[in-house]
Amino acid sequence: MSKLPKLGFLYLDYVLRFFDHSNFKGWPNKIESVTYHWKNDKKRFIKEVKNKKIDILIGNIPATAYDTFVEISKELPNVRFVPSLETQFPNKSKENVTLFCNKYKLSAPYTKIYYDKKKGYDYLKNKAKYPQIIKRSYGPSNYGGYYVHKADNFKEAKALLDKEKYNPIYTQDAIDLKFSGDLRVMLIGHKPVCAFWRFSGEGEWITNTSQGGSMSYENVPMNALELAVEASKAAKAEYWACDIAIDAKNDKAYILECATAFAAFPYIRDWICQYLMWDFSNGKFKMPHVPLFSWEELGKIDSSLLRTMRHIGFSKYKPSCDGTWYINDKVDEFDMEKAELSDPSDVPESIEPKDLPIFKDLEKDAKHDNFKISKINLNSASLTDIMTLHAMEEDLALEIHEYLEDNIVTDSSDLLELESIDQQMLETWNNHLDDMRIDINEADENTLKKIKGIGAKLAKIILDFKNKNKYFKSLDELKEIDGIGKNKLAQLKSRLKIGE
Repeated sequence: MSKLPKLGFLYLDYVLRFFDHSNFKGWPNKIESVTYHWKNDKKRFIKEVKNKKIDILIGNIPATAYDTFVEISKELPNVRFVPSLETQFPNKSKENVTLFCNKYKLSAPYTKIYYDKKKGYDYLKNKAKYPQIIKRSYGPSNYGGYYVHKADNFKEAKALLDKEKYNPIYTQDAIDLKFSGDLRVMLIGHKPVCAFWRFSGEGEWITNTSQGGSMSYENVPMNALELAVEASKAAKAEYWACDIAIDAKNDKAYILECATAFAAFPYIRDWICQYLMWDFSNGKFKMPHVPLFSWEELGKIDSSLLRTMRHIGFSKYKPSCDGTWYINDKVDEFDMEKAELSDPSDVPESIEPKDLPIFKDLEKDAKHDNFKISKINLNSASLTDIMTLHAMEEDLALEIHEYLEDNIVTDSSDLLELESIDQQMLETWNNHLDDMRIDINEADENTLKKIKGIGAKLAKIILDFKNKNKYFKSLDELKEIDGIGKNKLAQLKSRLKIGE
């Protein structure tokens, strides 16, 4: 029996951990973990990987660390990164998605990219066909569609770019979306395992559910699946996701986005790791059986429940019930297969001009020489703010936002009341959350009663006490209220404060 490779999880501080040991159910050997701590941590990280004798490092790399890990991978030539750095090239920016599609002749909207602002404005004024879709190309988080904009004329495009100062200017011809929606397709081993329509909300054009859109797992068109498979094979991706538009005029499919980093329910991550175990063990572990269109049935389950389901399996099936009937005479049966190993020649040549200040700023940010964590207070956070939390899913952001309409959160652990939230998520988000304790002297009765452990009755008593004494000088004064003992006081101190 051949020896199994030594696996390691690639983690980064402040970034949600996509995989953990629970996903690799049945793997007989210890799986190491190595965490990158940003701020010139490259040498230490490389040394730890070598000391632990890791053969395969598994994990997604955020856009701001991509260039650093390209350098790290060169120092670890005998370590296989999964997904490879070449496969993760489109993760870095919208620009890279376009370069990837161009290199492999994948169908995508007509796109122009300008680092020269004057040339970009000239194109938008004199040559562009409106409406145009303008996107932020670079950034640590592009989830939720909050950096995707529609301009119906040059005046709108210029006003947007003057305000947002996006560099490069990244602009696409808008696709007339069939059914006012686009599709997301998730693949493992080049096989679609989940696909769904995303429809724009009433009066909106953007399809993200966090902005009022809706979803449907029914009637996913075959040409969208075929294009997603083509892109996955071009990327040599073990796992992959595409956002795809279908043109209402001619039913042609276009890639809008593609990446290895995508929001996925835990059971999909389980399938990915089952596939990886099959790959890493040369077939000693079984390849997962995921019938095509199984998402139509799974999609009928409430998402809050579906997010808790793990290691979903299917009985073995014949190709005739795996969707190949729909393909007619086509050879591709959408079976899983081992992804080819990539090499640096797979990466498109960058068009980033090295001499522009914007590039230098991005390079500095990517290396995190001056890494800063932006913090948010959930009680005042918009959906946009919530979506910036690492690896936040759109429907989960909506669930949190709805919860906050009726509740005040003073500690992230309050969110554990939601079945969709677990401790690992909170540990990832805590570094990005501000002090959320409530200033007792500023809070009104409605705010106080929403705080866990207070309620309507105690809120009124506290407010009456405050009004009688003008304000609290110390939280210890709460002891003077009947019914607040030592334990209750400690609880309230963890949720209230005086001033900033």
